[in-house]
Formats: sequence, structure tokens, C-alpha cells
Amino acid sequence: MILKKKKLQSIAKKIRIRILQLSNSAKSSHVGSSLSIVEILVVLYIFFIKKKNIFILSKGHACLAYYCVLQKFGFFSNKTLNTYGKDNTILLSHVSHKVPGVQFSTGSLGHGLPYATGRALAEKINKSNNKIFVLISDGELNEGTTWESLLFATYHKLDNLIIIIDYNKIQSLDFTKNILKLEPLNKKIQSFGCNVKNINGHNLLQVYKSFLIKKNTKPTVIIANTIKGKGVSYMENSILWHYKFPNKEELNSSIKKLK
Repeated sequence: MILKKKKLQSIAKKIRIRILQLSNSAKSSHVGSSLSIVEILVVLYIFFIKKKNIFILSKGHACLAYYCVLQKFGFFSNKTLNTYGKDNTILLSHVSHKVPGVQFSTGSLGHGLPYATGRALAEKINKSNNKIFVLISDGELNEGTTWESLLFATYHKLDNLIIIIDYNKIQSLDFTKNILKLEPLNKKIQSFGCNVKNINGHNLLQVYKSFLIKKNTKPTVIIANTIKGKGVSYMENSILWHYKFPNKEELNSSIKKLK
């Protein structure tokens, strides 16, 4: 990795602080979902998302993390970022393609991966070397379109498609295991004909290495084991923080507790 680990950790921490601050000021939910994907987005945008590669955030409710990362890497100004949650802002509460750097609007789960597979096929047809990265939630594994897309991707040998599952094991109002059993997730995805990697989604080096895809004929699925609310101890693994936003006291406490 070109940048030192401490530098990457510092960037991730600053992104988390901005997520917390904006969630508080806008009184917006999904702070836990945003905190779980910070390392993934930071590594993607420093090392892999250049002019030729494409990223889709399918779990559009985690838009705040995405907006903070896009601002950090120069897609729009901090002034624009501060309009989040205000009247007439382009920074909607689910990811919008009106935002510079965003390819596709998402919100309803199960839409981003079908789009990404179609885009990956188009890149293949056009003989492009572009890779398509798409980040989905574990809750999206309940959607039929997810599994249809995997069948489509393997049939067309879309080795330019990299699917990242934010496996924080909480969806909406409960733990995923209490809603629809996903395990053995690794074997299930392999049975669809995909190349599967299993990583710690907060380990910067593991995240980086997982995106280094060797030439093959299969789409790659990265199961990124993460913690919902990562970085703030009382938010971690708590169902409460899917919809709750931090008040002023909780915001100050969260920033102090940020790991």
C-alpha cells in the first residue's frame, strides 16, 4: 500500500467524525450503516476508483458515508457537504445520481447489483478494461434480484465485477440471523459459481488485498465482515442505531469515544 496504515486510519477517523456531525445536524438515520463501510470506501477511493473504474453503492441508505468520502476526495466542496439534510440540497437521504461522483441512484434494496451486472456486461461488450465495484448490504441478500444477478454474472463470466457484501449482520429492526438465515454464506455464493473472499472489512490491508483480482472467468464476491456502528462503542452491534441519530450530547460523547 502506497499510503501508510496510520494515514489511512486517520482519514477513516475523520470520515467517521463527519458522518456523526452531519447525522446530528440533519437529524438523519442510518448512522450505524454508514459507520460500517468507512474503511471499504476509503481504500476503494484511494487505490481503485479512478477514471476507468466504476463504483455503485447499492445500500443507498448509507449515503452519508459515501458523500463524506466523495467530498474528501474532491468530487464536491465541504460547503456542499454541509447542505446535507437542508432544503434544496442535492445530497438526498438516499444516494442520488445528481451528486458529482455518483453513478446510480439507489434506495430500495436489490437495485444496485442488477445495474452493476448490466454495466459489467456492457464494459465486456465494449472490450473495456473497466472494473465494476458494487457494495451491497447483507439485508439485500433477502432480495431475489441479488441471486438472479449472481446467476447472470457467472453465466456471462463477468470477471470485471467485484461485489462487496457489508456483512454487519444487522438489518433494519433485527439481526439478520433472526430474519432469514444466510449461513453458510460462503458456500452458498460459491455454489453460484463466484470467486469468494472472506475478510475483516475494517482491516485496511485485508480490504486492499481483496480488491487485487487475479485474471479469471468468474465474478468476485467479497464477504466483508463488519460491525454496525463501528468506532463508537455504544453504537456497535446495536439495532437501535439503524434509525436513530445522535443528539448533541451523544455526538460529543461519540467523537470522544471514537476509536
